[in-house]
Amino acid sequence: MRQDNGQKPSFGQVVLSTLAAAIGVQSDKNRERDFKGGSIKAYVAAGLIFTALFVLTLVLVVKMVLSNMG
Repeated sequence: MRQDNGQKPSFGQVVLSTLAAAIGVQSDKNRERDFKGGSIKAYVAAGLIFTALFVLTLVLVVKMVLSNMG
């Protein structure tokens, strides 16, 4: 079994942790890795980007649905 020993999470791990946090599912192992080796700046930036993309997607979907209604 691989030990992380405080290593910084990779870009992909930060993205996956952000997506897991968005839907409320995160394993204890990943949560501990994030808190021990992760930079708060990376997670805040990833969270803000995810939130902006999510809101933009919702706005576009609603506009598309409303324009197709008549």
